[in-house]
Formats: sequence, C-alpha cells, structure tokens
Amino acid sequence: MAIKTIDLLKGCGSQEEIMEVLAAVASDLGDAIDDVNALQVIPLKGAMTNEVFRINWPTKNGGEVRNVLVRLYGEGVEVFFNREEEVRTFECMSKHGQGPRLLGRFTSGRVEEFIHARTLSAADLRNPEVSALIASKMREFHNLHMPGAEKFQIWPRMRKWLGEARSLCSPKDVKGFGLDNLDEEINILEKKLSEGYQEIGFCHNDLQYGNIMMDEDTGLITIIDYEYASYNPVAYDLANHFCEMVADYHSDTPHVLDYNKYPGLEERQRFIRMYLSSEGKKPSNAKVNKLVKSVEKYTLASHIFWGLWGLISSYVNKIDFDYKEYSRQRFQQYWLRKPTLLGSPNITSQDATVDGSLPSFT
Repeated sequence: MAIKTIDLLKGCGSQEEIMEVLAAVASDLGDAIDDVNALQVIPLKGAMTNEVFRINWPTKNGGEVRNVLVRLYGEGVEVFFNREEEVRTFECMSKHGQGPRLLGRFTSGRVEEFIHARTLSAADLRNPEVSALIASKMREFHNLHMPGAEKFQIWPRMRKWLGEARSLCSPKDVKGFGLDNLDEEINILEKKLSEGYQEIGFCHNDLQYGNIMMDEDTGLITIIDYEYASYNPVAYDLANHFCEMVADYHSDTPHVLDYNKYPGLEERQRFIRMYLSSEGKKPSNAKVNKLVKSVEKYTLASHIFWGLWGLISSYVNKIDFDYKEYSRQRFQQYWLRKPTLLGSPNITSQDATVDGSLPSFT
C-alpha cells in the first residue's frame, strides 16, 4: 500500500536531502519530480538489516511509471560491516553485470535500480528447478574476481562480533548466551573446519530467499544485497544457504525457525552436484559427498555467526523483529549439532541441555 513520502521518511534522516537525491536521479533518467505528492512509496517486507522501499513516480510519457528502490540503512548496523566497502562491492558487482545499478546516495541510505523480477519466497528454495538455478548462480558468484585479499573473513569477523556482543549485552545475556566461553568454540571450529583443502571464493554470506530474484520469463537469477559479502570458504556459503531454508521471514512469526524444513541428504547432494557441474564438467560422487560433508560442518559456523548477529541486533536495530529469540534458536542448533558434526563426546563446558539449549536461556 502506497503512503505519503513525508510520513515514510519521518525520522529517517534529512527528508530534504533524500528528496534532492531522488530529484537528481529522476533528472538523470529523463524525468522530473515536480510534486512530492506524485511519489508513491511502498514498503518492501522481509529486510532485517535495512528498511527497503519501492518508490514510483509518473514519467513524462503519460501513463508510464518509473520505479526505483530506496534503501534506508538500519541503525547501528555499522558494527557488522564497513559501509564504504559495501558500496564499493555494490559498484564492482554492477560492473560485473551482477545485481542492480547504484543510482544515488544520501547520508542515511541510497537509491538503486529497481529490478523487475520476482523476489523468491521460502517455498521457492525447495523447488528443484529453482534450486538448480540458484546452485548454478552461486557457482558463478563464487568465481567473481573482486577487490580485497582472497582469504577467509569468517573467523576474524566472528571474533569481532563476539567482542561487540560482549560490550553491548547485559551481564544476564552474556551469561545466558555463553559469550564468555564462545571464543573457545570459535577456535575449535576454525581448527576443525580448516583441515584439508578449502576452496575459497567470493561469497555472499547471506543467501536467504529475499536476496534472490528471478525473471519469470527467462529464468535469470539475480543475487542482491552484498552487505556481508567477502571472500570465504565456498562450503560456508553453501552451508549458510541450506540453513536459510528453515526460515520464512514473511510469516506472522518471522523470527521462528523450523528445523524440520532443513534439506535432507538427497536434496543437499542434488544441490551440490548441480553447483559443481554448472561449469560443464560432471563431478564424481566422491567429490560431491566430500563437499556435502564439509558444508554440513560449516553449518556450525553459520549458527554462531548469525547467533551473534541476532544478539547484537537486539541492542542496536529498531526493526520489528525478535532478534534475541532468533539468536537463541541459532545458538541452540549449534549446541545440538556440534556433537554429531565434530564428533565431540562432551558438548561444551557450558553443559548444554539434551535439546541443545543452554540452561540459562530465558
């Protein structure tokens, strides 16, 4: 439902600056915004880091309508990534023919090209035909040559976030979420998961369904939103995508994760076979199964990564989402799955309960 611009932008930085940037973008596109009331502003649901809107205005051609996307940066999200680096990634992706074009910037956000394609739903990830397209696109994404050192970023970023979480959280949350001992867990994961050959690629690191768009006519997949993108083990990115299959961010309870929806072995094997074969060479069963096994172990890293993200977000982000409960579920899965995936006879020094939750969680 469209609402007035003045109502939308209230409290989101300088309305005058945003309108100036929109007017400049319109001019660059051959249009003119003569009346603020001619704008239609439509909130787009599902974003958890930023607020995202589609903005329309009539073109000079009468009945035609111009669409752009406006992204308002979430409060406090600078603790997660460097915004200037993210914008450079965005611009570089555009030069590679990936994603939307950057049309304009303002202090609290930016204006992007609006892609006329359908954002995927949670159910789409389980569609074998759509899933095959995503697998091929992930392989293409991982092979991109991007600026920056080609080394793993997951571990230093996780440690940085742990420090942020400890500084922000109340003593109750530090204890309840086991933050005092979590550096030990990260060290264990890094050691165990880094054994043997690790293929590195440019990873999205947040490939949930809302960051994937598909042109219904051509089947072309576009991956968007690169805030968390960096070089990492490709197994981590695949693991993170599988973990996202348990979420539905457009439900009445978007923070609730249903791990009964986690893809089974055959589904994971099919996805990874398509991922490996997308460059034209059929992989052996041994190669597929080796990557499947590595990916499954990296789900543990995904759980800690997004568990910390949820906990920090509960203190810094004002978006209507139960970040702390989301965080609790991610940590719960970590403790539940760690003994099986790492072969650990002892779950943790924190004495996780049988169902994988920590006794002090509330």
